[in-house]
Amino acid sequence: MIFGLRLIDVSIGTIRVLMVARGRKRIAWISGFIQAMVYILAISAILMDIGNWMNIIGYAAGFATGNVIGIWVEERLAIGYTHLTIISSGRGAQISEHLRNAGYAVTSIPAWGKDGCVTMLDVSIIRKKARKVRELVEEVDEQAMVTAEHIRPVKRGFWGI
Repeated sequence: MIFGLRLIDVSIGTIRVLMVARGRKRIAWISGFIQAMVYILAISAILMDIGNWMNIIGYAAGFATGNVIGIWVEERLAIGYTHLTIISSGRGAQISEHLRNAGYAVTSIPAWGKDGCVTMLDVSIIRKKARKVRELVEEVDEQAMVTAEHIRPVKRGFWGI
């Protein structure tokens, strides 16, 4: 029971921290409330029998597993926005055309890389679309470098389909 309570507590806590970082106040509040309730139940069960090593191991194992489960759930939810930077040494124009044809807004910037001229593409999207955009990029240039940053929109913009 302690393992299960701690697993739920930490999983929710992991998601809560990520929601706070993304400015999702309502979800952060609800998850914080639930997390605190579950934590109190788990810690009170431990304190009732503090000498029981199985309870302590269950508590620690629930904490560790809860971190992993929380990350896994958050990755599946993919809440928020992301900014992709795509760098291609020879196919930047083709990638941007391919992405635009698929409905994504792309900003193309000529740049200079380690080995010469490259094209840097900026694409801001709903996070759930990141895998699809990466697949579209790889259809044109398997060697393109793609990085992602989590962002919070401030004003305007096009977020793709």
